[in-house]
Amino acid sequence: MSVEYDYHHLHHVKEQSKSRKTLWVTLILTAFFTIVEIIGGVLSNSLALLSDSAHMISDVIALGLSMVALQLATRQPNARFTFGFLRFEIVASFLNGLALCIIALGICIEAVQRVLHPQPIQLGLMLGIASIGFVVNLVLTLVLHNSVKEEDNLNVQSALWHFFGDLLSSVGVIISAIVIYYSGLLWFDPLISIVIGGIIFTGGSKIIRESFMILMESVPEKFNLDEIRSVIAKVEGVEDVHEMHLWAVSTDHYSLTAHVFISPNIQPFCVILAINETLKSKYGIEHATIQIEHADINPHGEYGKDFLRQQKQLKQQNHTSA
Repeated sequence: MSVEYDYHHLHHVKEQSKSRKTLWVTLILTAFFTIVEIIGGVLSNSLALLSDSAHMISDVIALGLSMVALQLATRQPNARFTFGFLRFEIVASFLNGLALCIIALGICIEAVQRVLHPQPIQLGLMLGIASIGFVVNLVLTLVLHNSVKEEDNLNVQSALWHFFGDLLSSVGVIISAIVIYYSGLLWFDPLISIVIGGIIFTGGSKIIRESFMILMESVPEKFNLDEIRSVIAKVEGVEDVHEMHLWAVSTDHYSLTAHVFISPNIQPFCVILAINETLKSKYGIEHATIQIEHADINPHGEYGKDFLRQQKQLKQQNHTSA
């Protein structure tokens, strides 16, 4: 018997061919243009352009992490990693978001220095490279956006935020070059950098929060735990639902565990089957572990005693009314 048979009920892997192809194309184009933009930023002495190139370096690192995460997500679970390697997608996303925030802070600090000590800028080179960057970033943003719509992946979402920031950076650099050309206001270049840094920081914070919530095994926002508990309680034979936990292993991979008291007059396997089918059809939760219990047998402290008292009172009321 194969070791993988132990996990036959749910594949703890992700085969995301669309995301993989998208990230490869994006990584190659980004690495090439990053080199071009670094050279252009140094030669033109534009902080806005250099801040954009620094952001693109983080894009290359982020895309590399995303590629590793996608590759690991295809590996089968084993005796040590029973959920497979899906969670690395979230770890990589957290690191990507953190990198975004750190880069944004660095850009803002350097921008303040440039405001205090303005430096001359080669506007023609700055505008030319920014225009090319705008086209490249627009294409990559659209490619990633289409990939996210087809396959939900927090890594690709974080990469999309990177390139959305790059796209806005390119727009900011172009505007900065035009304004400086006509007004001579050199401080406008670092001002645009501060705006770019704020946008990048916002995107990074969003990715950090989403990945942090998954790493903390919080209930995904799309689910209402009380509602699910109520739905399970309505399954025939279920008398009480407790010790329920719901978390995301990765994006679109959810797990649920729950303990239920059931009526002694019903087949327990039927209850488990009905609960699993309900969770799958109504909420898309395919990995559920339901533990059948009886309050007389399984000790539950005051909770179990209260349940038994309520059941006794209910039987007495039914007997009296009969």
